[in-house]
Amino acid sequence: MLSEKIQRALNDQLNAEFYSWYLYLAMAAYFDHLNFNGFAKWMKIQAQEEMSHAMKIYDYLNVVNAKVTLNNIGSAAKDWVSPLEVFQNVYDHEVEVTNSINKLVDLAISEKDHATNNFLIWFVNEQVEEIAIADQILGRLKFIGESHNGLFFLDHELGKRA
Repeated sequence: MLSEKIQRALNDQLNAEFYSWYLYLAMAAYFDHLNFNGFAKWMKIQAQEEMSHAMKIYDYLNVVNAKVTLNNIGSAAKDWVSPLEVFQNVYDHEVEVTNSINKLVDLAISEKDHATNNFLIWFVNEQVEEIAIADQILGRLKFIGESHNGLFFLDHELGKRA
């Protein structure tokens, strides 16, 4: 059985993952509006991935017979000035999510909740990948600058994401 602290923290993370889904969907809408179909596809897949993260926590809470609490997820930004700004937001957001996951792991360790700690290791590893990918795309966008050809190429490349 989960402690109240762990249950509350996991529910907070669950809602944070739903917010991530909502944020990336807003970013997809921004790119769709600009006809950057590759960027939009990448963001839609990222949004689906975030939803799957939320559902992992949802399912875990149910498996351990804890209460799932769904809260308001807040509104996401609706407009950005450039793809570079979007991916700077993606990078910054993933750093925040990583910090949140790390705090959850610290809590599980302090509460001696080995099952939850084990469950969270998947998220720790996932965040390493999330930050690396966001950093790679951000680096490319910084290198590209205002190059229309570079943006076109990167849009095409990101559209290949499966």
